[in-house]
Order: sequence, then structure tokens, then C-alpha cells
Amino acid sequence: MNAVINKWKELYNQKLMTPEDAVSHIPQGAFIAVPLGNGQPPSLINAMALKMASGDLRGCEYLCAISSRIMELHKPDVIANITKNNNVLDVMYNGPLDRYFVNSGAYSYVPHRLFDGPKMIEVANMKAALITVSPMDEHGYFSTGLNPDYIYGFINHSPNCRIIAEVNANMPRTYGHNHFHITELTAITENNVPLVELPEIPLNEKDNLIGQYVADLVPDGACLQLGIGSIPNAVAQHLSDKKDLGIHSEMLCDSMVDLYDKGIITCTRKQFMPKKWIACFALGSKKLYSFVKENPLVEMHSCEFVNDPYNIGLNDNVIAINSTLEVDLTGQCVSESIGRSMYSGAGGQIDFIEGAWRSKGGKAILALYSTYSDKESGEQKSRITSMLKPGSYVTTGRNDVQYIVTEYGVAQLKGFNLRERANSLINIAHPDFRNELREEAKKLKYL
Repeated sequence: MNAVINKWKELYNQKLMTPEDAVSHIPQGAFIAVPLGNGQPPSLINAMALKMASGDLRGCEYLCAISSRIMELHKPDVIANITKNNNVLDVMYNGPLDRYFVNSGAYSYVPHRLFDGPKMIEVANMKAALITVSPMDEHGYFSTGLNPDYIYGFINHSPNCRIIAEVNANMPRTYGHNHFHITELTAITENNVPLVELPEIPLNEKDNLIGQYVADLVPDGACLQLGIGSIPNAVAQHLSDKKDLGIHSEMLCDSMVDLYDKGIITCTRKQFMPKKWIACFALGSKKLYSFVKENPLVEMHSCEFVNDPYNIGLNDNVIAINSTLEVDLTGQCVSESIGRSMYSGAGGQIDFIEGAWRSKGGKAILALYSTYSDKESGEQKSRITSMLKPGSYVTTGRNDVQYIVTEYGVAQLKGFNLRERANSLINIAHPDFRNELREEAKKLKYL
């Protein structure tokens, strides 16, 4: 046994090198991808960016999502040199950093459903992946920890891909299908930077009202999917009277740990992979990261597995809770942009809406505040509109939308005609806009 362990350690030392030497294994003209959030290896990405900017690496396409650290790729002069050398920068989902560069034209957005992402990569023929992993175990395996997300599936669809790993002792080892063996890695570097944590998001009165309306739709034994933001956090705070909830979610968040500690999440009533939390990434605080570390309750898998609507639908009473930005009176939901300005991305919203529909007793819920304040005029405007803003990108079509929730109530849309939909949505719009919306609905022959 010791001989085998020593063999893996020897191989590790052979592949261990500086970030600059590690990224020298990236071929010219390669399609390169990295995971999202904490899965992004900063020392490798910085070395790659400078190599692109210097002209040593040309004609490449780089794909990321939810960048959580400021890196060389976020410096305008570096970006200018990168693109000058015929390299392209892409984003699959916009975090605060990414959306700035997408809207300025420096990066380009890739429309997708997260479930489709790994298979989509076959078209791009990915040649290099830069990933963060936990330290190697005695068997020679590394875990992608918090972030198998789309990258694990990408690599599985790219047999000739060069996997370059940044080993970070702070990345928790997790169970599930998310590991690479030392023999699969092209090069290794080490960088024990702290993991990025999400700040605590304060809840307001609107969040709490929406949270209560959504919680009323959640039965005992439901299987939850929660996303990022104040609304999902508010929903969790109103689930304290529920029993035996389960988790099959694209993302794991802190509020799930809170519900587990209260005995509310048990996963005992799940039909698919019972007694297990299933997810493809985790993003939150140190409390969450400590909870998932080597916890047999939690399994992290590729989005190709987690976000498969068929797998989602194998659980009864799937409750998928996501946010949207604007809804028209027919039920079209804009979740990616504000007008033509990119804000986030489709992510797994459509996957879980379809999965919840397949689920016996499932419900897909899209939540939003009824109004917003216009940045230019300061005027209050309705997020429920007769017509979407020009250039808006529809994320969830009116054929798929099920429930819309605002701080004024719940509108059930699927299976209802346009007249019924318009009436339901007007009833949960802000009172100041209901008469105007009703008049516009009449002009459009909805009423």
C-alpha cells in the first residue's frame, strides 16, 4: 500500500510546477474553460491572461461564469492586449464583475441552459480546463469540492482536454461524482487562497412577504431548489413549520444548513437519491463550506446530472424557487437582462421549471418585487408590464411559466388563458399600476 501511495506522490511532484509553466501546456488556439466562483483558480487564470496579453498565447477562446475575484482578466489594458492577439473572452452567467465587462463589449455572453452546457462543449472542442481542486488523497484523487458545476461535465465530453489544476487546501473535499485522478492531470500548481464567501444579505419587508407566499406553496416532504439572493433566503426563514424537506438543487446555500440544523431538512421522503443532498455547486459562507466537507449526506455532481429535468422529476413535490426581473401580461419572464443590458443568465432556471413540471405535485415559482426605481428618472415603475422592454431576452416562455409571486400575492398561470393570466398578474402588481395595466390589457384584447 505504501508503494502505491508513494507512486502517486512521486507523480504529483513530477507534475507540480509554477502557474506560468503550468499554463504553457495550453495549446495555441485552444478553447479554454474554468468553473464558476470558487472553482476558478486565480494563479492559473492570471498566468494565462498575461500569456494571452503578451502574445505568447493567441487565437484562444476563454469561457467563465460568476467571477468572484478581481484578476488580470478584469484589467482594461490586459483585456485590450488579449483581444488584440485574437483571443476571445466569453461568459456563461454574469456575476457583478462579469456583467460590467459583457455590457462594455469586452466579453461576450453565451446563451445556454445549464443542463445543456456540457454537451454544448462538444461543438467547441475544448482543449484546456483550469480548475481548483482539494488536496490529493492517498489514492491519488482530487475533489472538485464546491464546484463540479459545468466544468466536470465539460471535461467528460472533451477526451483530449488538458486538465491543469490549482490545489487549494481550503477547497473542501466532497462526495459524489466529481473527482479526478493524478494520472488525468496535465499539470499542477498550489495556491492556498481563502475561499470567497457571500456577504449576508439583509431582508426587507418585500422579501418577507414574498417568502411567506412562497412558503405557503411548499408542502411537507417537498424537495427544494433554491437560488442566490434575498428572496430565497426569505423563503427559507418561513419554512420553520415544515417537515422532512429534501434537497435537489443546482446550488447549495447557507439557509439550507440552517433548516437542517432545525431538523426541517431530512431528505427522508425523496424518491431519487433519498437521504442525500444533491447539487452541482455551493456558494455561501464558511459555515456552508464546513458543512459540505467530507459529509456523506452531501453529493456534488455535474450540472448535466443535477439539472437534468428527468432526474429532477423523479422526486415528488419538487419546489423550484427562482427570481426573475420582468413579466409581461402573457407570462413571458425576463430573468437575464434589463432591456438589452445583460444582468445575469439563464443558468438552471428553465431546467428546474421543466423538472418541477415533470414532478408529481411539483411547482416552479418565479419571484420578483412588483416595482423598481428607474436609475435615470428615479421614478417607481412596474415590473409587471403589458409589453417587455425593447431588446429584453425572454428566459422562461409563457408556455412554461407556472407560478409568479410578488409581495402582493401569487399568480398561477400554467393552463390558464390570456384573459385569466392578465387578470391574475394585474392582481399581484403594485396597486398604483393596476388601473393602467388593465387599460393596456384591454387595448391588447387580453381583457
